[in-house]
Amino acid sequence: MTVTTLRASELAKRFGFTLRGEDREVTGVGTLADAGPAQLGFLANPRYRAQLTATQAGVVVMREADIGDFAGSVLVAHDPYVAYAKIAALFEYRPAMTAGIHPSAVVDISAQVDPSASIGPHVSIGARSHIAAGARIGAGCVIGEDCSIGEHCELVARVTLVTRVRLGKRVLIHPGAVLGADGFGIAMDHGHWIKVPQLGGVVVGDDCEIGANTTIDRGALDDTVLEDDVRLDNQIQIGHNVRIGAHTAMAGCSAAAGSARIGRHCLIGGGAGILGHLEVCDRSIITAMSLVTHSIQTPGEYSSGTPLMDNRSWRKSAARFKQLDRIARRVLSSDKDSE
Repeated sequence: MTVTTLRASELAKRFGFTLRGEDREVTGVGTLADAGPAQLGFLANPRYRAQLTATQAGVVVMREADIGDFAGSVLVAHDPYVAYAKIAALFEYRPAMTAGIHPSAVVDISAQVDPSASIGPHVSIGARSHIAAGARIGAGCVIGEDCSIGEHCELVARVTLVTRVRLGKRVLIHPGAVLGADGFGIAMDHGHWIKVPQLGGVVVGDDCEIGANTTIDRGALDDTVLEDDVRLDNQIQIGHNVRIGAHTAMAGCSAAAGSARIGRHCLIGGGAGILGHLEVCDRSIITAMSLVTHSIQTPGEYSSGTPLMDNRSWRKSAARFKQLDRIARRVLSSDKDSE
C-alpha cells in the first residue's frame, strides 16, 4: 500500500486554510494524544486544549482563538472538525475497483449492468433492475426486482434491496442494511390479523449514507423517501411512507414510525423515537432517547424522558408520578378557593 505524503502548505492551499509555522510533511492523521511527528492532529473542542503542551503531532488544525502560545505548526481553520474530515479523506485507503461481474454472481437476463460497474462475489441481481456506471456492489449483496442503483453508489457487503428501491448517485450503504422490505401493515379482521399489501417502494436521494443493519421499509402506496444527503447511523428503523428531508442525520438505534415526516437539516439523537403520522419541522434537534409524541412546528432543541438516578430514588419518583394528577387537582382547587 502506497503511503500518501502531503505538505502542510499543500493542505492549506487545497482547503483554504492559513499555515502558521514550519511547512511540514504529513503522512497521516491522529488525535492530539497519539499523533506522531509526521501526522496531523486537530483541536475541535477547547476542553482538549491542555493536550497541546504535550502533543507530538507535526501539524495541528485549530481555530485562531485556540492558538495562544502554541509554538508548533498550525493550520488555521474556521471549523477544525470539518477540516479534519476533509484532510483525513486524503489518507483513507480504498482498494481499486475492478469493473465487471464476478463469475459467482447471478444476474437476471432482463437486468442491466453498466460495463464500468463492479459486481462482487455471490451477488444476486433480480429482474428489470439497473446498475449504473461506476457503481460498486460488494460481496453477498442481493438486489431484488425493479431496483435502480445510481452512478458511483457503493453497497459494501450483504446489503439487501428487496424490491422497487431506487438509489440516487453516490449513495453509500453499509453491511447488513435492508431496504424495501414490507412495511408493518396489518388490519384486524374478526379477531385475527390480515396483511395489508405494501405496494410502494423506497427512493433514496443523492449522497446519502445508510449504516449497518439499518432497515428502511417500502411504502404501502406511495414511496418511503430519503431526500439528498440524509445520513443514517447503524441499526435505525424507518417505517413505511416516512419522508426524511435533505441533510438530516439520525444517530444509532433511533426510529421513525410509519408516515412520519422529518424536515431538512434535523438532528435525531441515538435511541430517539418519532411516532407515526407526526411532522418534525426543519432544523429541529431531538436529543438522545427522546420520544416525539406530537408534531413539532417550531425549530429548536427538544428532549423528553427522566434522567438517570439510582434505582431506589427512581422507584420513589415513579410512585410519585402516579400522584401528580391528584396533587394538581388539589392545587387547582386550592387556587379557586382563595379567589
